[in-house]
Amino acid sequence: METKTRCHWPGQDPLYVAYHDEEWGAPEYDPRALWEKLVLDGFQAGLSWITILRKREALRAAFAGFDPDKVARFDAADIERLMNDPGIIRSKAKILSAIDSARITLDLREKGVSFTDLIWQAQDHKPVHNHFEDRTQVPAETPASRELAKLLKSHGYKFCGPVIVYAFMQAVGMVNDHLVTCFRHDELIAAASKPA
Repeated sequence: METKTRCHWPGQDPLYVAYHDEEWGAPEYDPRALWEKLVLDGFQAGLSWITILRKREALRAAFAGFDPDKVARFDAADIERLMNDPGIIRSKAKILSAIDSARITLDLREKGVSFTDLIWQAQDHKPVHNHFEDRTQVPAETPASRELAKLLKSHGYKFCGPVIVYAFMQAVGMVNDHLVTCFRHDELIAAASKPA
């Protein structure tokens, strides 16, 4: 059986390992997928990411596949439905934030602002590859995450402080924070150097 050296954090949980190996740190440019991840990171506030991963399919079902066009139309009945859904995180503040976030995203799109451009402008539309050798070197936030958090908040997004935003930036590949000893670190650098 092939043994790969990974970052420490997924441990042995198969769901977490798959997320680490296939998603975390891979550059994401699809606006719907980026919006979903930002909403999920908001739901994570105060919880562990594995909790969100375990509820992700239920959250996707509850929030119409994280289609902002559909979520923006959620009404009081939808809020009540979500508050009674045992498969998701039943925080009214987070549910309302997700619905508001969809409406903000649509409003920006109507003004000609793509969610992808809004997010990726913080990194000049290119991933940054860090070269951390130890997990203690990985920051919780950076000047770029503080700027992006400030920008998102200026548009009305919630649950997007600089720490949550940095976790988001790591997850969607704006920064490659896989440790240099992790097999994914060099894979992502190699993928970024290939012509589009």
